[in-house]
Order: sequence, then C-alpha cells, then structure tokens
Amino acid sequence: MTTNTIKDTVFFKRSAISAAVAGLTLYVAGVDVLAQQNQADTTLEIEEIVTIGTRREARSAADTIAPIDIISANDIQDQAGVDISDLVRTVVPSYQVNTQPISDAATLVRPANLRGLSPDNTLILLNGKRRHRAAVISFLGGGISDGAHGPDIGVFPTLSLKQVEVLRDGASSQYGADAIAGVMNFTLKDANEGGSAELKWGSTYEGDGDNLKLGINFGLPLGSEGFLNVTGEFSEADGTFRSAQRDDEIAIIEAGNTALRDISVNTVTTESVQYWGSPDIEDDIKFAFNSAVALSESAELYAFGNYANRTVEGGFYFRNPTNRSGVFEGPLVDPSTGAALNDGGVPSVLVGDLSLENTGDCPAGIPLTGTNNLIPDADILAAVSADPNCFSFIEMLPGGFTPRFGGEVSDHSFIAGVRGTFNSGLSYDVSFTLGQNKAEFFIKNTINASLGPNTPTEFKPGAYTQSDKNFNLDLSYPLAVSAFASDLNIAGGFEFREEEFDIKAGDAASFAIGPLAAAGGAYPTGQGFSSSSNGFGGFTRNTNDTQDNTAFYLDLEADVIDALTLQAAIRYEDFNTFGDTTNYKIGALFRATDTLVFRSTYSTGFHAPTTGQANVTNVTTQAVGGVLVDQGTLPLSSAAGQFVNEELGGIFTLGPEDATNFSIGSGFDLGPVSFTVDYFKIEVDDRIAITDQQDFRSLLTGVADREGVTYPDEPQTSQLLNALDSAGIIKASDFAGSEDLVSFGFFANDFDTKTQGIDLVSSLPLDFGYGSTTVALALNWTETKVTRRGNLSDTRLRQLEDALPQYKGNISLRHNADNWRALARINYHSDYFEAHLDDGTLPIEGSSAYTVDVEFGYNMTQSAELIIGAANVFDQYPDENPWSGIAGAKYPATAPFGFTGGQYYIRALYNF
Repeated sequence: MTTNTIKDTVFFKRSAISAAVAGLTLYVAGVDVLAQQNQADTTLEIEEIVTIGTRREARSAADTIAPIDIISANDIQDQAGVDISDLVRTVVPSYQVNTQPISDAATLVRPANLRGLSPDNTLILLNGKRRHRAAVISFLGGGISDGAHGPDIGVFPTLSLKQVEVLRDGASSQYGADAIAGVMNFTLKDANEGGSAELKWGSTYEGDGDNLKLGINFGLPLGSEGFLNVTGEFSEADGTFRSAQRDDEIAIIEAGNTALRDISVNTVTTESVQYWGSPDIEDDIKFAFNSAVALSESAELYAFGNYANRTVEGGFYFRNPTNRSGVFEGPLVDPSTGAALNDGGVPSVLVGDLSLENTGDCPAGIPLTGTNNLIPDADILAAVSADPNCFSFIEMLPGGFTPRFGGEVSDHSFIAGVRGTFNSGLSYDVSFTLGQNKAEFFIKNTINASLGPNTPTEFKPGAYTQSDKNFNLDLSYPLAVSAFASDLNIAGGFEFREEEFDIKAGDAASFAIGPLAAAGGAYPTGQGFSSSSNGFGGFTRNTNDTQDNTAFYLDLEADVIDALTLQAAIRYEDFNTFGDTTNYKIGALFRATDTLVFRSTYSTGFHAPTTGQANVTNVTTQAVGGVLVDQGTLPLSSAAGQFVNEELGGIFTLGPEDATNFSIGSGFDLGPVSFTVDYFKIEVDDRIAITDQQDFRSLLTGVADREGVTYPDEPQTSQLLNALDSAGIIKASDFAGSEDLVSFGFFANDFDTKTQGIDLVSSLPLDFGYGSTTVALALNWTETKVTRRGNLSDTRLRQLEDALPQYKGNISLRHNADNWRALARINYHSDYFEAHLDDGTLPIEGSSAYTVDVEFGYNMTQSAELIIGAANVFDQYPDENPWSGIAGAKYPATAPFGFTGGQYYIRALYNF
C-alpha cells in the first residue's frame, strides 16, 4: 500500500510537528496520506529526504529554501497511462504534455512544458546527474516548443523509480544550463532485497488504444552493505483513431473517384484513408539498474544507468490525387489536348516526360474535368498510360496516398563514480556520465516523385543521434562558524560536458533528385516533380557536430540563526561555441513560528543553443491554407542560411538566452487545514526557437526578378534554384535538401517573454470513523506574455501566450481501510487557444473542462494487490475542431486533457 506521495515542501523545523502541519507535505494527485499509520499518532515526524535544491547533506523536504514536489513511486504507477510523461502530467499541475498525432519527429519524443516554458528550459537529472538530450528536435511544437531540444523521460521503467523530485525554481547557478523553469530529478530504487512484479492492461472506451505493460523490479545485496537494484519492463500501445472525413476526400468520392475509401469505415489500411490520433508504440523495452558497493567505511563506488528501445509509428496527411504539389498538381491546360496555357484553361494532373529528350512529347497535364474538375480526362489519361515515354502518378495512385511515418528510438546511459567523506569532514563525489539517444526514421506508403514509376514506396530517411559526456567533481565541507546556528556548508565543483549531434544520411532514394526534377536536356529547370521521400525527405549527407563547455561553481548555505536559513550560489560556464556566462542565486527561508514559514529566491539563468539546434537541416510537410507544402529549417551558419538571412536584411542571430527567476512563498496551517502558496516570475530574453516560416519561393523569385533571371511560370523551388544556379547567382549545391521547400525557418534569438504564476496546495485529513481519508487540492496559475516580439507573427505571439491553459489543478479524495483503498480525482483545465495547423486564420477557442479519475485497489494477500480504475471516467472530449474538414483532425491536437476520451485499466501487483 502507498504511504507518502507528492509533497510540496513546506519548511518547518525538523522537530516533531502536528499531523495537520504534516499535511503541508501535500499530494497533487489525490494520493495516500500515511494510510498505514495510526490516525491517533498526531506527532509523526516527516523526513522526506531530497537531493536537489540544496547541497547540504540529508536535507528533509520540510527544510529547503525553494519549493520541491516529491512524487512517490506509487503515485506514478496508480494511473491509466503507461508513459512517464502522461503520469507526471497528472500529478504536477504546472507540467503539460500533449499527444502528438501528426508532428513528424515530435510524435516519437513528445515535447513537455514545465511552468509554461520550452521543454529544453527544464533540466532533467537521474539520481542527481545531468541527463542527456533526446536525438529528436521538435520542429512542430505548437508555437511554444518549436525547435525545442530536450531529454526523453519516457525511457524510464515506472517500477524502477523510488521517487521524482520537482524543483520549481530557477537553478542554473546550481546545476548549469537549461534549469530555467526548474529541475526534475528521477531517483532510482536502491533496495538490496525484495521486489515487485506488475501486469497492467488497459483500453479506451472506443475500443482502440489497447495497451499492455509487464514489469519486474528486484534488489540484490552486493557485499555486506552494497546493493544492486534492477528493473525490466515491456509495453505496447495501439494507436487511437480520431479522424474526421476531409472535405476534399468527400468531394473526390462524390465526383466518382472509386479509388478512395470512405474514412468512416475506421480502417487505416487503405492508401486514401487519413490516420489521425495517438501513434502505435511497439516493442517498448526499458531496463534500468542502480548499484553501489562499499570501498571502505567512508567511501563507496556507485553505478547506474538505463537502456530503452521502442518503435513508434503514426499517420501523415492524405495526399490529394488532384492537387498535391510536386506529385499530382499540374499547370492550367487546354481541356481537349492537355497543352499548357498561359491564360485560362482547367486544372490538371502533372505529366512527366520520361525520355527527357524533347519537350512536347507528352501533354503538360491530364485535364481535370467532371464534377468540380476532380476527375482526370479518361481519353488523355489513356493516351498517357499507353505512351512509354509519358507518366503520371494518377496511373500508380489514382486515389492519392497517405504516408505512414515513424522511427525506432533507442536510449542508453551509464554513470559511474566514487563518493565519500574524508576524516576532515570534506565530502566528495567524482563521476563520469555517458548517454546517447538515437532516432532512426522510416516512412512507408509514399514516393519520391522525381523518380517517376521507378520510385520505391518505403524509405529510410536517416537518423539523428545525440551523445553527451559529462565529468563532474563535487565537493562539500561543513565549516563551523561560531556566529551561526549551524555549520556553513561550502560546496564547490567542476564540470566538463561535451555534446555531439550526428545526422546519418538516408538511403539514396530518400533524397535523390530524380530525372523528373533534375535540370538538363530539354528541361533546363526540371519538370516540376518533387524530389526526396514525400512527407519526410531523407538527409543528404552524414554530419557530425560537437560542442563542449567547462563550468565551476560555488554554493554556500547556513542557518545564520535558528529561524533564518540563507543560501547563495554562483556558477561560471564557458562554451567553445557561444562564449562564457556567469550566473548566481540567493535564497532565504524564515521560520516565523513553528507553523508559519516564508521563503524567497532570486536567480539568473541561461540556455545555450544545442549543437543540434545550431546545425540541423530539416524538411517537414505542413498543411497551409488546406494545401500540403514542404517547410524546412536551415542552419543560420550554413551558406544557404547566410544567403537567405542577408536577403532578409540580416535580422536573425543565434546565441544563448538569458533569464531571471524570482519566487516568494509561504507555508502555514489553520488547524487541520494546511496550505502552501508560491508566486514565481521568470523573464527570458532572446529565447531560442525556430523563427516564423519565411516564404522561400517568394524570396527566390524576388532575387531572380532583381537579377533578370528567367524562370518558368508558377515555378517549383527546385526550378528557381536551378535557374539562379545557371545564372551564377548561387550554387544550388549549397541548398541540397531544400529543393522542395516552400518556406523555411531558422533557429534564432527572436523574442523575450515574461512568465508568472502561483502554485497552491492544500490538504485536509478527514475522520469518518472507518479507515483514513484525505482530501487534497492542487492548483496552478501560469501566464506568459511576450515582452519583445521581434519578428513574431500575430499567430505565433498568441500561441506563446494562450496555447497552454492558464489554470490547471485537481482535487482528490483517497480512502484507505483494511484491505482496500479508493481514489477519486477531479481534474480541471481552463480554456486554451489553438492555431489549427499553425494557421492563425483557423483559430480554435478551446473550452475549459473537468475530467474525473477513479481507482479501487484490493489486497488479495499480504503480497498481492488487484487494482481497477478509469481515467476520464465520464468520457469527456474536447470541443470538436470546427476546421476538421481541412486536415481530418476531429479534435484540437493541443487539448490539455487529450482527445482519446475515457480509458479503463486493470493492474495486478505482486510484492516479494
């Protein structure tokens, strides 16, 4: 059975306090309040030990300066989901993560936001050691997370976790880059005996989304005092299907195209059906270990780490067989001959000349006639099919196609070190960390249009790999100061960190510029067919980029009098790519009475661009105005990036972002009711993100017009690049991988924000005369305002300010009695804004909503427990998307409580 769970750290003396005051160590998820303790014991001492936020030894959660939430292993497990991110979202109101239905690589590693900031503004630790980043960069981040490059916390098996600590305070001076929004420390179990096994199965009310999890954890002794704790987990989750019929599909079906299937049959096996929902997750294997062995009475050798591997596959947007640019969409043509017309004419399906020798061998396009000009002219289609020199993809894919995109994500880390204390009292910790995350992408049911009929339909576009190496030396010494009420704890240390970002080229066909796109022969600017694997183009070459930094820090903390604790920290870091920075923090804790405390901190922080952000090139497909177009990201430092930035007037730069963080709070009790309340304000200057998309074709057209370069009517980007190359204006090879881009963005420092909020938690123990009952409340208000907009569009500005709900919280009731327990939790999310498809002309004003979770557990024996539960028990859905006919999304993708509806689960737990 559960005991202590997530607790807001209210800072009373560590002497025994009343149970009512103990209630200040609160639960955000409606969790157990010492259910196994005798309710008559009103002098229970709380000793939740934390390892972040302070460098003093063995600090309790009730005696630190900054607010720290402690989430127990039981609270992480007692929920419907199987992904750690979803489980943390439930118990930490200021933490938000969404399902990513069609978000390219962000579907594989979902971006999460703590206190309204970007995912890479939160530092992730494992057993107090910095965690490596994920390989995935969130190119489609809903405005807030665009370009975020943070860690992947979904690789930890739930049974391996002893607790999770969430430091809700800026901590760059203590832990280094990225700790602007806060720090999350995942602590592994360290038992040297016993263990537990878990079997869990769940599904949605709709009958899809089946998920299964099997896990085992056990501890073994190493020597007389050491331990080895090991956890293994296997899970799978089927995707969910929440698609709407697209308007263009309906129109094509009604016009008589029999190659399309009606999406209402709820199948995702045919080419024309759009798949929109949570992805399929297969073979999700996770392993973690934690160990230590004594070297002497005052020193130990420790090691811990993890291995994880999973395959994720989801849907992409449907490619319309009449108007997909670069594949189907042809020029305006004569309806009787298919010849291109400068004026007038009807839409057509593009036709390629496979001979490449003479223009005019084939019609420019197959005229679209019939109802609303949606059916290819049968006679000209037959003529094209009969001519071996002519080809149109309407022959191969008469119903269009819908790619399936995914990747295999692998993750591993190994950390080893020696820690101990000398006779002088000096404590030390010397460690080395090696971590790596790799995402190998695949895309199916798609084409490289430039290869014509010879195109494969499956591609491996390449892989991203992120590798981090850290060396740390941490020292701590308690110096006796006669004027102080405690020793002055002096901590200091050194860190060297190297991060490496590798791009592995895709298979040749995934980036090939085939004969129907290449310039040459009778087609000096190409024929207008797009190159690369459609939907996710292959990476054109192998790259390797590194970045390292060196850091020194000093940390001081002491009780200057019994009622006052002061803290000061300073840290210097030097990056070989972006220069150096110095950051500091000051904090105070004042105990006004045994039941009333005040706390406050002020700190500066920073986040440097990752080597991936500074060097990556990416192409993704997005729906703009109902039409799929290729958007990209170019490195600002590349030849292409410098050329484009110069054409824009040199408005973009890339460097570190800086932050200031202020917090003030109080903890107090009013008899049986206990409260903590904390206010925070975080100002971030020069935020790092992908800029708004710039119109690449218009820019190239402008250059061509200025230089007097001739180009085709309604040109593709590749045709403009070829024309400018032939004129000696640019080198088309500098733009390799960008030949199909309609628009692009850069990683740059482009705007400033101010984020402020309040966290409030409260607890009330109740006595119904049978068992123990606790009511817990947790509320968060977070508001972000753009204080310098730079080059932000109105849409992006509103996404930053309104995409996340400002208010989020829950109230829960948990009852424990004899062999059973029950939980009921009401969750609340305020309204939110979504620019559907990142298009400000498609606004969604999402309504506030309540959801209810319930769970029942029964101890069948002292060792075995059976649990049943449901999340969103009343099957609450967000408001339907008013623009669902454009891209097939039935609900807003960013709905804060998801769009899956009700879920139920059953779990068996055996302790041994």
